[in-house]
Amino acid sequence: MKIKKRTLVVLIIALVLILAGSLVAGVFNSSMGSVKVTRISFDGGHGTLSGLLYMPKDASAENPKPAVIVTHGYLNSAEMQDANAIELSRRGFVVLALDQYDHGHSALSRENYNGEDFFGMWAPFWINSMNDAVQYMYEQPFVLKDAAGNGILGVTGHSMGGFSSTVAMAMDEMQAAETGVRKIYAGLTEGSDFMYTGLIGFDAATCDALGGGRIMGKVAAQYDEFFFNDPAVSGGTVRHKDYVSTPDGMTFLQLTEPGQPNTWYPSTDGGRRIIYEPPQTHPWNHFSATTTGYAMYFYQDAFADYADKLNPIDPGDQIWQGKEAAECAALVGFVMLIIAVASILIEIPVLNKAKSGELAVQPSVSGAGSKFGTLALLLCLILIPAIFFSPLMDGGAGSDMVMVLCYVGCAFAIAGLFGIFFSFAEKERRSAYLVGSICTIVAGLALALVAKFPMYNTSAYWSAIGINSIAYWTIACALISLLAMCAVFVVSKAKAGANFRTYGVTFNPLTIIMSLIVAVLTYVIAYAVLFLMDLLFKADFRIWTFAFKTFDFNILPHILRYLPTFLLFYTVSTAAITVNTNTEKLKGFWGYLVAIALNAGGPILWLAYQYGMLFAKGVAAFPGAALSGIMMVAMVPTLSIAAIISRNLYKKTGNIWLPAFLNAMLMTTMTIANTMVAFK
Repeated sequence: MKIKKRTLVVLIIALVLILAGSLVAGVFNSSMGSVKVTRISFDGGHGTLSGLLYMPKDASAENPKPAVIVTHGYLNSAEMQDANAIELSRRGFVVLALDQYDHGHSALSRENYNGEDFFGMWAPFWINSMNDAVQYMYEQPFVLKDAAGNGILGVTGHSMGGFSSTVAMAMDEMQAAETGVRKIYAGLTEGSDFMYTGLIGFDAATCDALGGGRIMGKVAAQYDEFFFNDPAVSGGTVRHKDYVSTPDGMTFLQLTEPGQPNTWYPSTDGGRRIIYEPPQTHPWNHFSATTTGYAMYFYQDAFADYADKLNPIDPGDQIWQGKEAAECAALVGFVMLIIAVASILIEIPVLNKAKSGELAVQPSVSGAGSKFGTLALLLCLILIPAIFFSPLMDGGAGSDMVMVLCYVGCAFAIAGLFGIFFSFAEKERRSAYLVGSICTIVAGLALALVAKFPMYNTSAYWSAIGINSIAYWTIACALISLLAMCAVFVVSKAKAGANFRTYGVTFNPLTIIMSLIVAVLTYVIAYAVLFLMDLLFKADFRIWTFAFKTFDFNILPHILRYLPTFLLFYTVSTAAITVNTNTEKLKGFWGYLVAIALNAGGPILWLAYQYGMLFAKGVAAFPGAALSGIMMVAMVPTLSIAAIISRNLYKKTGNIWLPAFLNAMLMTTMTIANTMVAFK
């Protein structure tokens, strides 16, 4: 077995980046060693709750401290609260960064679901998560209580975590009416209002009445995609907001006229309230020095009576960005590790059967007409996923715009039938035209069926319910790309002598089996390194909303359910990258750039248009695309990384199977591990 020197260099750099990045991330996470960070789990009463406990070294039963529970939004996990957890703990607070039920390492008990539809699976986790965590933390001896036994405990949550925090404060007040003890002293919600808590009886007026003299605040971003809407304005929620001037905002602040943001107002029950309005989007809240500073100001003011228990650090003095930068470096190393490990494994005897020979480099397109046609095709492949993103994600099967795809699929299927008849007139390339026409028929009919009939609508089976719309968009994009490639093959590439090898496709069973084995081994080795870094340093590999993180093995069956969908996408996308970048002029950097454009160009353009309009005009291009737009942000690095892996490994193996298998396993696992999964 001979390993190239370049591969070994890549492997060494990857390991250095991973180890150094994780070590440095751990140093920042522990505030230079002054805070001990451990992953804990406990019975929350409705299932198992897990989280990261940040314990200042001087906190103990003999020296109890004020505490804050911080938690994430829908489809996220505890690590999304890194900024608040790090900054609060280095200021002396005991902090629990909580995985809500059915997120991260937490799981709701099956008997607590209210049915198998979306709402029956969606509501129980956030209604109970923060309240259950409060009961646990209040009982810990290192959490401070006052002389009357009231908890000196704060709650902060982003988005759905904010709803959970709102409900917990209201429940705490109702429980205090019976016990005489309030466990929650203060609460700051980020990116959440009363839209969903109102569905279970906790609207703005009710929560105001249940304030109980607590110190409360809200971070209400001006460009939040979901919340803080003026009820007098219709036509989608992705627009500019001013929460202090809305009825709910005024109710929260107990005002009869619009108040001022970033201003404290006394409440009639003896507490104080404030609304912060940073010029941010919804997910920007938890990746912002400004919003993190607001949280520090809030808790500094709220717990001023207990300042002797805390460290006097200015709210603007923040170090969480160091952890993010270090984990981003580790993420780069992780991608390099995956490529290096796969490259080494395909040199091992027997496993080297995953290689099927060098790909024949295609001559670059010549002639103005041919170049224009190639460019037009590339633009179509890039733009179509963006054009149909909102209809597929938000409209779904059978909606007007999606039905256009149904008609297009049927039209191409009919064209494929004519292609079969015309193929008999060709003598030299008859089999190529025949195969291309049959593939066009199959792809066209499949696209028509996907556009017409709903998929992923059985929530008890497709239990990562936040991913179902992405899976639907993914399979539609795969079929659109496949149809485009089939049509181009029949119209032009068959005449030029193209065949399956041109697309990196081989049907050799041994090659396919060895490719799958190499992909599995690479996947296992890569995730073993990730789990080791989490064990040693409580670090994963991430940047903002995109992360490769650890998971509990009980989600493996759920990963396997979604795997075929993503395998189809990455098989087709790798073939598209192969045929469009394996040319004389795209051998190096430009080939990777085109590969990334083919995979992620559509999402990049969609986001630029969506948010460019939002910030320039105050209303997004697609004002109804709230959750789907936020999900698109993480898809840019996902698809970009997949493109790099696809191009690198097909060049080394001469076929698409290894990168297709590997990308499908990596990206499916990454996606499911970062979202809500019911019935674990």
